[in-house]
Amino acid sequence: MCGALSGALLTWGAAQAEVRMENVIASKVLGEPVRYAIYLPPDYRQDKREYPVLYLLHGGGTGQPADWFTLAGIDQLLDRLIKDGRIRPVIAVAPDGRRDADNIVATYFLDDADGTRRWETMFFDEFMPAIEQRYPIIPGGDNRVILGISMGALAAIVYQLQAPDEFAGTIALSPAFRRDEQLLALSSSGYEARYGGLLGTGLEGADRMTDDWEKLRPESLVAEADMSRLGRIPRLLIDLGAEDPFFAGAADLHLALKGAGIRHRFRVQEGGHDWVFWRSALKEALLHADAVLTRDYGE
Repeated sequence: MCGALSGALLTWGAAQAEVRMENVIASKVLGEPVRYAIYLPPDYRQDKREYPVLYLLHGGGTGQPADWFTLAGIDQLLDRLIKDGRIRPVIAVAPDGRRDADNIVATYFLDDADGTRRWETMFFDEFMPAIEQRYPIIPGGDNRVILGISMGALAAIVYQLQAPDEFAGTIALSPAFRRDEQLLALSSSGYEARYGGLLGTGLEGADRMTDDWEKLRPESLVAEADMSRLGRIPRLLIDLGAEDPFFAGAADLHLALKGAGIRHRFRVQEGGHDWVFWRSALKEALLHADAVLTRDYGE
């Protein structure tokens, strides 16, 4: 079921890291295979150990799993940090969150309002179990981290807050939380491309503010979160540029988390909503992932 080896990046001694780009799992929920790319750390073939897992959720529009490797270079950064002893070896998996190759309507890695496509259900019920059975991954939520960009960052926050026991932590780079005025300002085509699946097609004006939209508000997500796991250490890292168009929504999320006593990190740096910023943020993202996996925050 695993696809072709795309390339081996850095090597030292007998150790060799691998990136395999074209892999699939079967999905009854979606009724079609789900593609993914995967990073396998140095010594993966040589030892019998199990690894923690990092799930990578790409951005919307033209975003796809390969972006993490071709645009972000996350495999090369993982190689360096592992070699230098800055982080423990980890398996990183980037699922394909597109509806199809054209990807006209974003999935947000969540379930459609009308149940047509249930991506989130597939991820929890099929994708994670299949990956963690196929590869030598340490079982349990304390050994999983999610890293998302934009659309994927929003989903990562939703997953962590709704199912905190399933993940040790989350990194959200430029999470795509819009405010009401931004939703209402979208053209008909812009709305359909971004929210036609998540909220429903053909909606205009105030009709767009559906119950599903209300559930995605930062304050609504935080109000429903289980505090028992989220109050002890900063499991969430939110990182974005000062010029990001979603800055206000991310700030709303930060304030809601702070008000609820949910420990988290909120970083703002120079930059926008682009790969220049995301590449600059990746090192701290991976260090945070390792910290929550190794309990370095003091849990």
